Amino acid sequence: MTFNKLINSIFWCFILLVVMVTFFTTHVSSTKHSKIEGMQMNVIDQCWRLNPEWRKHRQQLAICSVGFVGKMTNNIGNDLIHYKVTDPSDHPLNPRPGTLRYGASRIQGKIWITFQKDMNIKLEKPLLISSFTTIDGRGVNVHIADNACLMIYKATNIIIHGIRVHHCRPQAAGMVMGPNGNIISLGQVDGDAIRLVSASKIWIDHNTLFDCQDGLLDVTRGSTDITISNNWFREQNKVMLLGHDDGFVRDKNMKVTVVYNYFGPNCQQRMPRIRYGYAHVANNLYMGWVQYAIGGNMQPSLKSQANLFIAPTTGNKEVTWRKSSNGIGDMWEFYSVGDAFENGASFMETKGGQVKKLNYSPVQNFKVVDAKFVRSLTRSSGVLQCSKTSIC
Repeated sequence: MTFNKLINSIFWCFILLVVMVTFFTTHVSSTKHSKIEGMQMNVIDQCWRLNPEWRKHRQQLAICSVGFVGKMTNNIGNDLIHYKVTDPSDHPLNPRPGTLRYGASRIQGKIWITFQKDMNIKLEKPLLISSFTTIDGRGVNVHIADNACLMIYKATNIIIHGIRVHHCRPQAAGMVMGPNGNIISLGQVDGDAIRLVSASKIWIDHNTLFDCQDGLLDVTRGSTDITISNNWFREQNKVMLLGHDDGFVRDKNMKVTVVYNYFGPNCQQRMPRIRYGYAHVANNLYMGWVQYAIGGNMQPSLKSQANLFIAPTTGNKEVTWRKSSNGIGDMWEFYSVGDAFENGASFMETKGGQVKKLNYSPVQNFKVVDAKFVRSLTRSSGVLQCSKTSIC
């Protein structure tokens, strides 16, 4: 071999070595980064966010839900209709194709709704969402604001994901397209961001809700099998109501999971307030309160598990509140299991007895993580900022 050929061979061997080392280092770094990201994500997010091709596999989301809602497999399948919102306008009685109301109320069957671009949608009347509907705002910025907002009325199997809902206002009684595509008469509606009425199997995930005239999320009139996860609730007096009123006994069958949510800043009360029913409140972060964080009456059962309660600097530092409805005291079961308390926060538990078992089925069950990890588990709560080139 000549000297020139020898030098040439050494040169190309060196180049190959550099390429191999670079590839190996990048691969290891990427794998390590993914593992770190996975450790910082909660179990719902780990299910789909680590996939850089999530846009091509949006329906993977349906198998990621946990808690009382179970898996949302009824929302996917070969008969799924894909619908894209292209028009931010609204008409409560005769919505145009391309609008959100046309997809969510008029089209029947399994439908997966996405959005063509960033949108600010001002609804003329509450949007009544049909059964087997998914509203998926990932990848764009969608605001539903400044007038009527969302209602799930006698419907089932619904996902609301990745939407900002805010500045919702009360609505007078009037006619509107119902969840089955028919025109119905709707009574007066309070200014809630999302209201559930006689609904079941509903998943509210990764939304940002704030500054509405009544509450941010109401679960009422016999609604059950609900999971509320990864949301950011802020700037609100009354945040979340579970149970319609003291006289609606059917809410005793209500089951709600509240997990991985971020409450604050400037949330005053009802995180949640529960009447009757059962609530599992786990791995949430509470950035202060005014009246209280968790309250209830009418014999509710609540398991508060591995949450982080950070009391306000001044004022009431007690997490809980109970209302007596019968003059001699009320029966309630509030239990704290593995919660963490900062800045003087305290939790008055029910004396005696023991917390009811969750009785989650295998598809509902999830591992509650130690409260010391709550900050990282909730750091992505609310609407996600999804890059076009990497994980969400």
